[in-house]
Amino acid sequence: MRTMWHRASAVALAPLVLASAVGCGGSGSDGAAEGTTLRVIVNISPNLTEQYWKGLFATYEKSHPGVKVKLELTGTISANAKLTQDLAAGDPPDIAQQIIPAPDTVKLFTDLSDQAWTKDTPLAGQYAVGGRTYMVGVGEQIQSLVFYNKAAFAKAGVNASKIRTLSQFTAAMDSLKSAGYKPLQTAGQWVTGGQFSMMADAGVLTGNPRWIKQRNDGEVSFADSGYVPYLKRYEQWIDKGYLDKSALGLTYADGQTAFLNGKSAMYMMGSFFVPAADAAKKSDEIGVFTMPTDGAYPSGQFGNISNPYTVVKQSRHQAEAIDLVKWLVTDEEAIKSQLAADGNLRTGFGYPMSSLGTSVQKILDGTPSVLVKSGENQPVAGFSDELNKQIQSLYTGTSAKDAAGGLDKWWNSQN
Repeated sequence: MRTMWHRASAVALAPLVLASAVGCGGSGSDGAAEGTTLRVIVNISPNLTEQYWKGLFATYEKSHPGVKVKLELTGTISANAKLTQDLAAGDPPDIAQQIIPAPDTVKLFTDLSDQAWTKDTPLAGQYAVGGRTYMVGVGEQIQSLVFYNKAAFAKAGVNASKIRTLSQFTAAMDSLKSAGYKPLQTAGQWVTGGQFSMMADAGVLTGNPRWIKQRNDGEVSFADSGYVPYLKRYEQWIDKGYLDKSALGLTYADGQTAFLNGKSAMYMMGSFFVPAADAAKKSDEIGVFTMPTDGAYPSGQFGNISNPYTVVKQSRHQAEAIDLVKWLVTDEEAIKSQLAADGNLRTGFGYPMSSLGTSVQKILDGTPSVLVKSGENQPVAGFSDELNKQIQSLYTGTSAKDAAGGLDKWWNSQN
């Protein structure tokens, strides 16, 4: 992700405007201070490499000779952790990519509500906090997807178009294992919990989009909810060997490579997987279907904003930072570059897609909703890390019931 889950997650996370133009929504470079250096926290992933970011920002610098962009990389820690470190050191960056402001953190970011251009950016309203805009993004991702190896499915006699329920999904895994394949690829790091969310949220939140708000209000619990059947299924898949316990030792990139190399038959991942398949020249060998559930089919797609940007409130270059963010999310070429780099989508901004990318677009076109965890439906801070911990504990003998209870205990302890 990035990612709520695209930390690449999960998942994640360059514009212009002069000091005098910020207030009126104009753009240009003559308002930027001479020799201004903007420090930008960016997420590094297999798709969004250091080289990619340098190329993107070089385009901005070329038309804004008074501004230089310095990358602050987050390959080993989260963007949140990097920002926290910098602020604690009294050395604030100017812009942070891949950070989602929450009610208790909005004080760290500049309120962009008076910038008219923000209203036309994807999912801006759904990510508003208290009716105010603190973050804008380039596009959106969908993540309740199952990518599959076409040759493996053919050998195992599995028809992807017939997989709609969890029982059918489990039966397909059994056939694939019998055909000599690892049925479902996972990995350690954030991937384990991320994949579980991609699956379970599609079913639970389609049935009740307000479930997270109700959990925040103490009206529902994990132990007595639709999440339990998904935990039990996941536990069953581990017990039957459909999920390889040793996979927890793999990095996100390792797991992706294992699937691309044909070592496993299926891979639950977001739309940001498509560029990796394209780069490996494997797109035509891979199919995709929407996540099976025991509820409505097709379900809503667990999704999120892609390439989100915030301006850090303590930035010493507010006008220039806002202008760079504006460019990143409103300039046509900058938008298309970022969408294509990470396999993301945005209405009205098409770009050449592979057969796999086109198939993902069709799923988005047919989904009844995009399920976003934000605003009043935003989980308690740190939940994704705790979920990841509990899902990984299933590999070492924790029961589905105990994992659900553990999530409740942790959530209650945060209030």
